[in-house]
Amino acid sequence: MTIGKSFVAPALPDPPGLYEVRQQNELNRALRLYFNRLDSYIANTILDALNGGVGGNGITFPHIAASDAGPQYAGGDDTPTLVTWDTLTSGYLWTLNSPGSATAAVAGVYTIRYSLQFANSANAIHDAVVWLKVNGVDAPNSATYFTVPARKSSGSPSYTCGYSEATFSINAGDEIELYWATDLAYNSTGPVDGVYIFSDTAQTSPFVRPAVPSAIGSISYVSALPPA
Repeated sequence: MTIGKSFVAPALPDPPGLYEVRQQNELNRALRLYFNRLDSYIANTILDALNGGVGGNGITFPHIAASDAGPQYAGGDDTPTLVTWDTLTSGYLWTLNSPGSATAAVAGVYTIRYSLQFANSANAIHDAVVWLKVNGVDAPNSATYFTVPARKSSGSPSYTCGYSEATFSINAGDEIELYWATDLAYNSTGPVDGVYIFSDTAQTSPFVRPAVPSAIGSISYVSALPPA
């Protein structure tokens, strides 16, 4: 619900030189009408917007949540590679762009949270690093390293959940991207063992579980931009 300015304070009558009951009654009437409207506005508009009828569910903040259903491979060893997203889970005042960026419609301070399902098919420990870009420029202090253990056995990779978050300020129209790189990139056309972002479909055996996305992420509104 959009909260608008539906009325303004009344123009109060000018006071006479001497006290008059009629003038005082006019003043009281103007003030009573104004405060009656103010009470009604607060009860029926502001509180409805905040509460939504039940416990605050009327509040809607700018946000976006997305995931990706397929595996993701780095462009090569030590090569920055865009994290892709193919499914919009929820979004308000954000646009998900193919293959892997999001555009904000509202300026503010936001927090991004992500989970990347790293896998390592090599028989040695390797690292992956993930960071944020805003309008194609690396966001300061946004990078996180993840160490992925050596594979469990040939054909059975190890897994690491690469979870982190970063808080940043943006303007309306800014574009957000997540990038990653690894010191040893898996190559599916070799195949050459290494690190990649794993995904899997839902399974029914030996137990039932949902699909494993390669990437899960969200961007949440924190506050308006501080005054300049």
